[in-house]
Amino acid sequence: MNQARPLAIAALGGNALAPPDQEHDPKAMEAVVAAAADALAPIAETHDLIVTHGNGPQIGDLAEKAPESPLDVLGAQSEGLLGYVIEQALTNRMPERTTLSMVTRVVVAADDPAFTQPTKPIGPVLQGSDPEALRAEHGWPVMPDRGGYRRVVPSPHPLEVVEAEEIGFLTRSGAIVVCVGGGGVPVTRDEKGQMQGADGVIDKDLSSAVLALQLQADALLLLTDVAGVYADWPACENLLRSPSTEQLKALDLAVGSMAPKVAAAVGFVEAGGAMAGIGHLNDAARILAGEAGTVVRR
Repeated sequence: MNQARPLAIAALGGNALAPPDQEHDPKAMEAVVAAAADALAPIAETHDLIVTHGNGPQIGDLAEKAPESPLDVLGAQSEGLLGYVIEQALTNRMPERTTLSMVTRVVVAADDPAFTQPTKPIGPVLQGSDPEALRAEHGWPVMPDRGGYRRVVPSPHPLEVVEAEEIGFLTRSGAIVVCVGGGGVPVTRDEKGQMQGADGVIDKDLSSAVLALQLQADALLLLTDVAGVYADWPACENLLRSPSTEQLKALDLAVGSMAPKVAAAVGFVEAGGAMAGIGHLNDAARILAGEAGTVVRR
């Protein structure tokens, strides 16, 4: 067992790992993930580390190739794909550490209203400017995102990370655990405890906050491709460095991108977490030290 160290959970944005408006390129992804491992290595020197990650571009790519496949199965596929790539990069960067990836299930409510009100954008930016024409062409709803339109799917609220106890044990043993990929595989649980896959994509920031609370993590880092939370997005002239939770809750933010990050940070801190940070992946260690990004404290 490792001597007790503070626990940090670092959530890597799917768009920071592979932007949705770029063609799928495995070599380019490896290079980007290697840079992510460089950014996380200083944190692993002082903290136990859990790495979670998004999957929006990747699950969208899989869904285009297999539109008949349920989203929970595609989520598990993308979690395995990205988990492997991140695991390899972390091992190559820190060969002295044990690193492992885990397909993770996350419980959601079967009657979550999200199943009838899709809000989560996945996949590439689509060619075209008429949302009705895109709906008709592809057979699923779309929403404005990243200067165009992307497919939108249900995003139920995470309630519990099924494998949290095992993740905590492995992390306390000294391993870096890559888990809750794409928010985890959504499952419902009936009154007998039986689980069924659910057709949706959970927001990985909200799932990471749930895991952080289950494991009583010391820090939750929500890492993306922007410097932090701006009060004047998209002008990006007023970066909020140390806002209160009330300030953050008063902002009007994009539902499919920054809003869940802020909700995750606020929820974690208000439920007893010590510190949550939002900012650029390259600034991960500086965000943890309170020197960059948007930092929210208890």
